[in-house]
Amino acid sequence: MAKKAKGNRVQVILECTEQKGSGVPGMSRYITTKNKKNTTERLELKKYNPYLHKVTVHREIK
Repeated sequence: MAKKAKGNRVQVILECTEQKGSGVPGMSRYITTKNKKNTTERLELKKYNPYLHKVTVHREIK
C-alpha cells in the first residue's frame, strides 16, 4: 500500500537551472520533500548535475 501523506509535507521536484540554456541533452532532476507550512516559497538547493559534471543550483518546479 502507498503511504499516506503526513501533515504538511509534500513531494517536490528540483530541476537544474543552468542546463536549459547550455544545449546539453538530458535534464537533471531530483525529488525531495518540504514542509509547505514553514517553506512557502520555492525551494533552491545546490545539487550535482551528472550531465554538466559539476554542482549547480536546482530550483523547485510545479
